[in-house]
Amino acid sequence: MAVRHAARAHSLGRLRLGAAVPDPPGAVRTLRTEAGPAAQEADRRQALLQTARWLPDRRIVAVADSSFSVIELLRSVSPHVDVVTRLRLDAGLYEPPPLPGARGRPRVKGARLPTLTERVPATAWQRVVIQGWYGRTQHRLDVATGTALWHHPGRRVLIRWVLVRDAEGSKEPQAFLCTDLNAEPTEILGWFVRRWRVEVTLAEVRRHLGVERQCLAILRTTPALLGLFSLVTLWANRIKGEHGVLPNRVRWYPKADPTFSDALALVRLELWTSPTFATSPDHRESAKNTDRLINRLIRVACNPP
Repeated sequence: MAVRHAARAHSLGRLRLGAAVPDPPGAVRTLRTEAGPAAQEADRRQALLQTARWLPDRRIVAVADSSFSVIELLRSVSPHVDVVTRLRLDAGLYEPPPLPGARGRPRVKGARLPTLTERVPATAWQRVVIQGWYGRTQHRLDVATGTALWHHPGRRVLIRWVLVRDAEGSKEPQAFLCTDLNAEPTEILGWFVRRWRVEVTLAEVRRHLGVERQCLAILRTTPALLGLFSLVTLWANRIKGEHGVLPNRVRWYPKADPTFSDALALVRLELWTSPTFATSPDHRESAKNTDRLINRLIRVACNPP
């Protein structure tokens, strides 16, 4: 499950829950949230816990953006949901507290561990291959991982951290965390990459179907438009024929694979050339435009700029 909080002003305060499935498109559920940092954090917690109540017999892995990288939030939901999100490279990481044995107040943390920034030049990297890397078939990464207690005065949570370095050297090192201490680093990175499918779905419904532009009836129109996205995708897959959905290419954008705009154009073409929308019957004596011209005009209308 991918989770994203829309923090921009025009996003109308919505929290999105999406199913990051192996094959796109993602199924997305939108929840209304209140304004203010404290209220938004409470909404994030409630969204994760509510999802766990909806699916009591299933393991839930929530892949979230950095707004969910909050110690108190992770600690409160970790018994019910496994959360994967980003981690600051300068986060305060410690050994778990030792077992109580001496007199006095029990310790809440162990020895201080090096920050992830300090680990970058001195760590022993492991080369892994991640499948389905942001549109590619696979991608090579160098990773290092471990478990630690993420601690801030008065707050703490046990996490598995994953430090990632691009094997090609084109990206800066990044860090991720998972509240499942037994998860493998390749699993954690694979879950995080799946979130991209939900992000693409949200970007497409904003661009082509007007989500986040409506001012009224948000709770009704947003699910309807997301359902329309799925309907168009399934319909295009059904009518694509033997040649598939052909991408609309331009000189400055050599697009290799079809996108949602191509699926939408194919569905429009199917609707507008259907007998339901046919013109007057054919009469030999009446002047009419050629079929070639009409088809060209329809194709131009199906792919608006």
